[in-house]
Amino acid sequence: MSSDLVAATYLVETPLDPREVAEIMAGEQSCGTFVRVAGETDALRARAGASILSIEELEPPEHPTLSSAYLTRKGLDTAPRRARVQLGFPAANIGANLPTLTATLAGNLFDLGEITGLRLENVDMPQSFRARFDSPRQGIAGTRRSVGLPQRPLFGTIIKPNVGMTAEETADIVQTLCEAGVDFIKDDEICADSEHAPLAERIPAVMKRIRAYRDRTGRNVMMAFNITDETTAMCRHADLIAREGGDCMMASMNWCGLSALQTLRRHSDLALHAHQNGSGAFARNATHGMSGLAYQLLYRLAGIDHMHVHGTGSKFAVPDEEVDKVARRCQEPVAKDGPAPEDLVMPVFSSRQWAGTVGRSMQSAASSDFMFLAGGGILAHPQGPKAGVESLHQAFEAVQQGKDPLEVATPGSALQTAYDFYG
Repeated sequence: MSSDLVAATYLVETPLDPREVAEIMAGEQSCGTFVRVAGETDALRARAGASILSIEELEPPEHPTLSSAYLTRKGLDTAPRRARVQLGFPAANIGANLPTLTATLAGNLFDLGEITGLRLENVDMPQSFRARFDSPRQGIAGTRRSVGLPQRPLFGTIIKPNVGMTAEETADIVQTLCEAGVDFIKDDEICADSEHAPLAERIPAVMKRIRAYRDRTGRNVMMAFNITDETTAMCRHADLIAREGGDCMMASMNWCGLSALQTLRRHSDLALHAHQNGSGAFARNATHGMSGLAYQLLYRLAGIDHMHVHGTGSKFAVPDEEVDKVARRCQEPVAKDGPAPEDLVMPVFSSRQWAGTVGRSMQSAASSDFMFLAGGGILAHPQGPKAGVESLHQAFEAVQQGKDPLEVATPGSALQTAYDFYG
């Protein structure tokens, strides 16, 4: 791949000639428009125009994914064709500007009248371009150092009930979870600076319990406080976490946006736990929007440390194969010629996870470098949260030995009880 190009791969659906549409896409997202304009010289086009790197026509769909008023007006709403198109965008057009990179790769293309379906599938860039943007401050290695776990997955949970508790009630649950043996705790995505438990009260109350547990046991539990807000408020909340001895902040990345996450990253060295809630609006349609691969790469350029990837066998619509791809890609550098492990982020599995999904998650990640979050899988265990955590450890140990957890679970054990209850 050229050192001065950012390459984007798209699945394109159109009733027109795919090459003609690829040329429209390249022009629209670089120096062109629907007609040639004054000043658009051949030299300028050669320097700043996007290029078509490849076109592969695929089996056509039976029906168009979306309607197009443009095609209807032109009388061109005929049987659609489908192709995989890769375009190359000059890095000089973009500079060290993450929102502009995203506008270039995924801007007006989704609104083009010639298109009845468009999905940004992947993004490739040289390390020289990737280096213009932020890298993780903690990543996999730093997160492991913080909790003192050099090898196995991090077993964590989400505070439940999601909202409605006071700061002290939340702190009570955090203390229970620390005593239960979790490695990581996070707020729910809808619990941020609520009236029930404002962050100015909740952060000190929770961290008082975590510090006391840390001092007594020598074991740290990482707590991701959801500080999703406008940018200056997030920076203020991050400072409070740091002053209270915390080590992690969480943000709903889709609703904060790339620029806000960049600002937050540059403001604080805390681990940045990125929650992907709402990503289905971009990624759920298999022929339109943005794949999980492209999505996570763009947000990694904001310098996140942990990336939610949904979960295998979860309550959500994402197929396990997509979860696999994204989880494994998190553990690779953004640029294929980039450095590792400095550029790696920790994939986070969540959503209806319990002891019975530990093995599939290990297969999905293809390593033990992941975070496994079980909300009800810990807090709803019939024998209590401590048994919920024990069931995860027992499942992990069985899988590590090449055994089926269900077959080695003994009657009355935390693992067997989990299968009886959740399975």
